Amino acid sequence: MAPRANWKGFLKVAELVCPVALYTAASTSERITFHTINRATGHRVNRIFIDGDSGKPVEKEDQVKGYEVGPGDYVVLEPEEVAAAVPESDKTLSVDAFIRNDDVDDLYFDKPYYLAPSDRHAEEAFALIRDGMKAKKVAALAQTVLFRRVRTLLIRPHGDGLAATTLNFDYEVRSAKDAFDEVPDMKIKGEMLELAEHIIETKKGKFDPSEFHDRYEAALADLVKAKLEGRKIEPRKEPKREKVVDLMAALRESASLAKKTASGSTKARAERTAAPRRKAG
Repeated sequence: MAPRANWKGFLKVAELVCPVALYTAASTSERITFHTINRATGHRVNRIFIDGDSGKPVEKEDQVKGYEVGPGDYVVLEPEEVAAAVPESDKTLSVDAFIRNDDVDDLYFDKPYYLAPSDRHAEEAFALIRDGMKAKKVAALAQTVLFRRVRTLLIRPHGDGLAATTLNFDYEVRSAKDAFDEVPDMKIKGEMLELAEHIIETKKGKFDPSEFHDRYEAALADLVKAKLEGRKIEPRKEPKREKVVDLMAALRESASLAKKTASGSTKARAERTAAPRRKAG
C-alpha cells in the first residue's frame, strides 16, 4: 500500500514544471503512546480549558488567540484574523537556486521528506531534474507554502527520487556563541593529543542506523507486556558510580583497550581468511 502524501503540488525549475508529492521520511507514529487515566475509575481523562482567574470551563467558541504584551495584558486575535495571515498557496515548489551539497549547515535542518513524481506523466521530467542534479553534484533551494507557512526546503537526489528537508529560519537557530561563551580557549598538545588521536583512529567506523536501538521504547514495550502478563515489575538498580580518575591515566587506559580490540578484530579477520573452504558435496 502506497503511503499517503503530506502535500501535492509542482516542482518548478525555470520553465520546467513537474507534478510531485511529498511524503514523510521520518515519523514518530510507531512509538508507544499513553493516555492519562483516572486511577480510581479506570476511565480516560479529558483535557478541559478553564479560565485562569475564575477557574470556570471555557467553551471552544469562546477561545481565541492572544499575544501577551505585558503581565496579564493580551492582544486578542479572532480566528478569521489569524486565517488572514496565512499566506496564499499556489502549490508550487519553486527552485530559487542550486548550491553545493554541503553549503547548508546541518543546524538548519528541520524535518526530512521524500519527493516523488505524483503521476506517470511526470516521471520523465522528474528523472531529468534528479539526474541533472546528480551529474552536477548540487542541491536545490526551493520555497512553498507548506502546512500554513512559507517554508524553505533543501532538495537533494536520493536513490530513485529526491529528499526534501525543511530548513529552520535564521531566527530559529540559536547562536553558538551563547552556548560556547564560557568554554576556555585551551590548546591540547603532546602525548595527551597523540593518545586522543590514536583512540579516534582505532575506533573509526561507518554509520549503520540498524545498529542503534531506542532502548527506552524497547523498555516500555517490555513493561507493558509484563503488566499484561501479570509479572512482577522489578525496580531498576542504581548504576555504579564511576571513579574520578586522572585524565592522562584514562587516556592511556583507553588507548590500551582500543589497541587490544583492534588487534583482536584484525586477528579474527585473518583467521577467517586463512580458514580452508569446505568443498561442495
